Amino acid sequence: MSANHPPGSDSSDPSNRGNLAVTSDSTEAAPSTGNGKAIGTLAAASAIDNSESSLINNFFPLIRDAFGLSLGALGIMASLSRFARMIAGPLWAMAADRFGRKKVLFIVTGLWGLWTASAGLAPNFTTLLVLYSIGVLGTVASEPITNGLLGDLFDDEKRGRAYGTVRSLGSLIGMALGPAIALFANDPDGWRYGMFAMGGLSVLSGVGILLFVEEPRRRTAVADDPEVGRFRLSDAVKLFKIPTIALLAGMLPLVTSLVLFTYFVTFMVDARGWEVPSAALLYSVFSGGMALSSFVGGFLGDWFVKRFGHKGRVMLMQIYLAAVAGMSVVALQFDWGKGLAAYVVMFLFGLIVLIGFSACVLPMVSAVAPTQLSATAFAALFSLIQGGLSALLTLAMGFLGETLGMTQVMFYLVTVPYLLNALYWFAFYKIYPADVAKQAERTAAVEAGTF
Repeated sequence: MSANHPPGSDSSDPSNRGNLAVTSDSTEAAPSTGNGKAIGTLAAASAIDNSESSLINNFFPLIRDAFGLSLGALGIMASLSRFARMIAGPLWAMAADRFGRKKVLFIVTGLWGLWTASAGLAPNFTTLLVLYSIGVLGTVASEPITNGLLGDLFDDEKRGRAYGTVRSLGSLIGMALGPAIALFANDPDGWRYGMFAMGGLSVLSGVGILLFVEEPRRRTAVADDPEVGRFRLSDAVKLFKIPTIALLAGMLPLVTSLVLFTYFVTFMVDARGWEVPSAALLYSVFSGGMALSSFVGGFLGDWFVKRFGHKGRVMLMQIYLAAVAGMSVVALQFDWGKGLAAYVVMFLFGLIVLIGFSACVLPMVSAVAPTQLSATAFAALFSLIQGGLSALLTLAMGFLGETLGMTQVMFYLVTVPYLLNALYWFAFYKIYPADVAKQAERTAAVEAGTF
């Protein structure tokens, strides 16, 4: 599908499968009270899943001492969750669409936490690697499934706020978990207790999903269609005929914040001389900024659309990318000591670091991807592609950190990519509004019964 020619009736065009993805009630503005409880539960489950995968990031200095490891081992362990995201994310999306999203979330993001708990019993690094590898396979399920659920709950005008709210709630919960789990770092075996705690919380989140999450009616005229929202590799290929989707895939190698999150605590320990509990607490302050970042970003994105039209999200994304690049220099290239100044700087850094995805990227995917292919779009972009890229980058950063030093690596693998990405986004100014208009035309045609 080109930017200048409307799609025809060829079934190979992803937009045509999306023609069924419209309902007369597609303008419902907000979830019911029951859906509000579900959103809170899903945010908690996502936060716990993210905290499980970040256990290695926070406790690696202890694990390194326990098993006599090098910094490269952090790259290996941290990359496991990224590879799991790439491989298992789309598979869980397929399973959710086949067997039910609630059922898969209950089993995979809930009961699967027993694997994380068992990793705390590992007697050596090899056993830890195996058990942790199995555990992280479950922590990657909630993101693609939850993104699809939100698409069924909110229309385009409020999706930015919806994504931002869920991410903010998740960040707030993660911020509270961080200092609590970090208390274990005072014990050389604290990483084991952290594994036990996070595995238990994961099981509890599964119980919450069982109690409070209901399968929402899909926003489609044929809700019982088995093909609605299902992830299929063939559909993923077709999606890249939509120029905006192809451009979003192209910018993902330059989104390197996931690497920053992975190495944050170890960076503060090795490059700035912090103790593990204090570095983990600093990361929690950073996470507090991120919680507000997602929430404020959602509202900012919606405001930019009202003020500047669909180009508003592109404008905001460029501002955001340039701001992250500049703030990464301030926060990571200067030693702010171990006092209040360091906490203030990291909070301010966190305050901007997540604006782009909740305000711009996620709503843009929802706006141009046919509803029937929403699960495919999210899983292909953020599980398959971004998961694989971030896994390779995480591996590289571990070994580069040993050679160049963490401060240098933070500059070349965080600051520089964000600056390049800000320039890359000039390509969206014509492409994105055109794709939104085409999807709106198809929606209007289906609602009028003329397509």
